[in-house]
Amino acid sequence: MLAGAKAAIRLVKGEPVAASAAAHSQPQEPSYRWFPPGTHITVRGLSKRFGDSQLYQNFDLDLPRGKVVSVFGPNGCGKSTIINMIAGLMPVDAGEILFDGKTIEETRIGYVFQNYREALFPWLRAIDNIHYPLKLMKLSRREREERVERLLSRFQVKIDFNRYPYELSGGQQQTVSIMRSLVMEPEVLFLDEPFSALDYEMTLFMRDQMQKAFMETNTTMVIVSHDLEEAVYLADYVLLLTRRPTRIADFVEVPLPRPRSADTLSDPKFVQIKSHCLEIFRREAKL
Repeated sequence: MLAGAKAAIRLVKGEPVAASAAAHSQPQEPSYRWFPPGTHITVRGLSKRFGDSQLYQNFDLDLPRGKVVSVFGPNGCGKSTIINMIAGLMPVDAGEILFDGKTIEETRIGYVFQNYREALFPWLRAIDNIHYPLKLMKLSRREREERVERLLSRFQVKIDFNRYPYELSGGQQQTVSIMRSLVMEPEVLFLDEPFSALDYEMTLFMRDQMQKAFMETNTTMVIVSHDLEEAVYLADYVLLLTRRPTRIADFVEVPLPRPRSADTLSDPKFVQIKSHCLEIFRREAKL
């Protein structure tokens, strides 16, 4: 639910620039970076060190607009760290991060935390938690109610939104957390292992809810997952990372039609893509 989160990131606007012009000017700190058409998130020269350990070094990444990207890789490779840096929740040591050529302060960012029990305000009812980011946006009461009503009708979940978070199940709390992030109509939504604390039945339900939300909003989504099947199932692309210092091992397209269902898991194309991702993961994890 963090909109315009502040972080110690030096950001610049990015626009295509002719190669010849770039070659002749050779500025010390380039003000413009080229990025492919259709790109929504651009990362250039990102570096991050923890103590004596270099996690990212001169890391570049382009993420497409209106797609779901799953981030997957070995333990300790910095999956959560990369989305936290892009989302402005963690400072970077160096690098540029652009959202369609805009700074993070100019971009509506949504974030769904892994620990749903600490993500919601316990003193607010579920419905008030959903309203909260709209109050920060200083929308009128009528505008807030219209947005929330549209969202509730879209999800159609059986939750008593007049209850407090501690009166709801884990899956219901996480549903409220996701709805709170979506109600502000973010340009980019980050999700850090959003289903890891849920049981399998609730995980399946939440996957379907996220897929439904994506199909109706086309919001650019970046999801960190520790489950390869889930990563492939949810994604349009799977970003596979190496061990530290972290690089991109592969960026795998998942051209499977939506809506996806349990039948998708046995689709030959799904099995093939999952097998390829597993092969890359085993190589990078040295299993």
